[in-house]
Amino acid sequence: MLHPVLVLVSVSARGLVPSFNGVVEGCDVFDGSWVRDETFPLYNSSLCPFVERGFNCLANGREDREYLQWRWKPRLCEIPRFDVRDMLQRLRGKRIVFVGDSMSRTQWESLICLLMTGVEDPKGVYEVNGNSISKTIQFLSVQFRSFNFTVEFFRSVFLVQQGLPPRNGPKRVKMTLKLDKMDFMNQRWVDSDILIFNSGHWWTPTKLFDVGCYFQVGGSLKLGMPITSAFRLALETWASWVESMVNTNRTHVFFRTFEPSHWSGLGQKTCEVTKKPTIEAEGNIRSEFTDIIAEVAAKVKFPMTVLNVTMMGAYRSDAHIGTWSHPASILDCSHWCLPGVPDSWNELVFASLFREGWR
Repeated sequence: MLHPVLVLVSVSARGLVPSFNGVVEGCDVFDGSWVRDETFPLYNSSLCPFVERGFNCLANGREDREYLQWRWKPRLCEIPRFDVRDMLQRLRGKRIVFVGDSMSRTQWESLICLLMTGVEDPKGVYEVNGNSISKTIQFLSVQFRSFNFTVEFFRSVFLVQQGLPPRNGPKRVKMTLKLDKMDFMNQRWVDSDILIFNSGHWWTPTKLFDVGCYFQVGGSLKLGMPITSAFRLALETWASWVESMVNTNRTHVFFRTFEPSHWSGLGQKTCEVTKKPTIEAEGNIRSEFTDIIAEVAAKVKFPMTVLNVTMMGAYRSDAHIGTWSHPASILDCSHWCLPGVPDSWNELVFASLFREGWR
């Protein structure tokens, strides 16, 4: 029997959300707009040690601040405000796990900073292995000692295994993505209470074929397979893994969709960071990856939530890192400043949990 899947999308009735904490029944929380809210941002990035320097736009010289004061407002309802004291109590003894690429790491950092605003002693929040945040680190786990829960990040940009190719393959094949096998770290994701995935940004010719990485299924190379077909196979492998390995009576499973960027022209060499959100959705507002995620999710046999953040991010050309990166020579209109858009992703995660009667 197919289980219900909450796919929160602005183009489908599949995103209808029953009432919770005053939210109107039948509301698609992704059909909305950004409204100015002077109570935002929800935290000070300079006071949160888990915002990496590259995402802290204010510390990197950004002078305008209006981009910090926008709240996502669904058209037909309200989402619950982030009540940090309530969240900390609900998370006692639990384990939150993020799995994905640097966008996932940004959401991980955002959640830690949101939760730290309710902690009296910041020294009681620490990375369990004493590791610093970096672009390539494979695992980070932050403990909230007073509340006995962890917020963890696993770097798995493809979700499936990357390894050596079969013997006697073409010389151009240096490595392969094994589309029918999950990442080697998958066992470490299982015993979690909230499990949030993303993937997509590394599924490009530049990050695959240009470095000699091709696709493999079983013992066979799939040299002519399109990237979107490979992504679909990887997602089907992921869905089978969740069904067989994850206790969804305990674990709330989320998959976040592809986040829009706002590059100008080809080659990701120029972009303009605006002062305010745009009135019309801009950037890559349609994504084949987002469509594939929704299609695979519609067929799964376990309860899960698809967080479709693609359209809501399309209005936020003001919220990218731009030239306020670290080092400053790197132009970035893909990643987001913190505080910023990823904070709203986390608000929507908890809104979904409340909808499910989370305790």
